[in-house]
Amino acid sequence: MILLLAASAAQADQRTLVVLGDSLSAAYNMSQEDGWVYLLDRRIQEQGLDWQVVNAAISGDTTRGGLSRLPRLLEQHQPDLVIIQLGGNDGLRGVNPSETERNLERMVTLAVDAGADVLLAGVRIPPNYGAAFSRRFEQSFQNVSDNTGAPLLPRILDQVDERAELIQSDGIHPTTEAQPQIMENIWEVLEPLL
Repeated sequence: MILLLAASAAQADQRTLVVLGDSLSAAYNMSQEDGWVYLLDRRIQEQGLDWQVVNAAISGDTTRGGLSRLPRLLEQHQPDLVIIQLGGNDGLRGVNPSETERNLERMVTLAVDAGADVLLAGVRIPPNYGAAFSRRFEQSFQNVSDNTGAPLLPRILDQVDERAELIQSDGIHPTTEAQPQIMENIWEVLEPLL
């Protein structure tokens, strides 16, 4: 009985971090154990921080899909912290950046209203979409951060997407070798929130 109570108390103290993302967080074309979310979970455990990491990333997901999935994730996991890493597929599909921005802002608001802190992770899109679209797309992440107060990592693929050897042959997805750098990019902004 005492052991059960101690275990329940320990679980009650454990906080939950949910990663709501797309293929960049879903360990696309590699083992889950090689992806940055798994590496982040290991870092958190090595630091002795009492957090459970839930990877709710789905390859191909958009901000619209994330917005539809988020209420159930919030109810199911009751997270203390949510990393929102969505928007890249919106950009690649030419979705109006205003829609992406609205969806991201709504997700941040839903998470905060549920009692979670939020970290927003932005991305760049390839230059062939045109300079004006690319600028407006990237600005949408900053606008959401400004409007909600959510901390922003402007480019989750910083120091990755400009190095061809760290990108898979599709020209979009990072390699296994890139995952530690992605985790470090996230960690820099995430650590103060933990």
